[in-house]
Amino acid sequence: MKKVLLGFGGLLVLFLGVIGAALALVATAGAVEADRVAVDGVPEAYRPWVFRAARQCHDPGLTPALLAAQLFEESGFRVDARSPAGAEGPAQFMPGTWATWGRDDDQSGSASPYDIGDAVMAQGRLMCSLLVQARASGIADDPRRLALAGYNAGWAAVQGSRGVPPYGETQRYVAEIMGNLGRFGGAGLLSEISGSGVGPAAARKAASQLGVPYSYGGGSPVGPSHGHCDGEDGFRGGQCLADSTLGWDCSALVQYAYWPARQLPRTAAEQYAATADHPVAQAELRTGDLLFWRHGNGHVYHVALYLGDGVMISAPKTGDVVKRAPVTDMPASDFAGATRP
Repeated sequence: MKKVLLGFGGLLVLFLGVIGAALALVATAGAVEADRVAVDGVPEAYRPWVFRAARQCHDPGLTPALLAAQLFEESGFRVDARSPAGAEGPAQFMPGTWATWGRDDDQSGSASPYDIGDAVMAQGRLMCSLLVQARASGIADDPRRLALAGYNAGWAAVQGSRGVPPYGETQRYVAEIMGNLGRFGGAGLLSEISGSGVGPAAARKAASQLGVPYSYGGGSPVGPSHGHCDGEDGFRGGQCLADSTLGWDCSALVQYAYWPARQLPRTAAEQYAATADHPVAQAELRTGDLLFWRHGNGHVYHVALYLGDGVMISAPKTGDVVKRAPVTDMPASDFAGATRP
């Protein structure tokens, strides 16, 4: 918030020999707190607070890694940071904005933008509010980018521009934070995905959504969204979860990961049809290749992105989350083939 001062404003069993080192992330909806995205490179004094701040927000876009990348951009984790414009502390709050969002979260007896706990929790509250506004706005952009722009330039500027405002500082601010997500995304996965090109880039983009809930029919090229229940899909224990869950289904995650470099259609069956002219032999699989499953010769029902070493990333089913898992978690007899978009 350095500020533009406009207000706060199957067939894959050959992999069995190598998946011993590939452990799946904890994968229950109730474990999103610990699994949203592990953080790396964050000072110990900040670590519990970025998790707590992310946990207080029900929007899946607010991850510990996003908060950490934002703090790094705002202050480099300096507690005593102060900008020429008067923004204070590690999360760089202007006094007027602090009056709205600041609380004594660390129970020290006073609320201060220079206290790490108070600052990070206020940052989380403000970002959560901005994410809610971003999703409700109908603006065709990643809600995280819009929320970051609102934090820097004020939400009115985002609304007026129908996107990230055309201010050099704000555009750089958003780009730097989104670009640094991998830096703070934890050594668990993001930093392990190497290579350049469309495939590795798609895998890294998908990995940025680890821990976000599965939502049948949810997700788009812009980001996670509420899904819907259709027949038996979207239900768990007789209750429709999809229509109240912000998240991804398998094909939406793939579409998002490749967009806009490869503008894939929406469903797994459509994605298989659209990429079937670029099949990939099992021995030639690369990071970012698509893996498909179907029942017999019938409808393709699942798609995932291949990561390497017999591991994939996918949004598997209602009640689960986007996660890394061995390819052999899926039935070998259902494997339909692999393609390269």
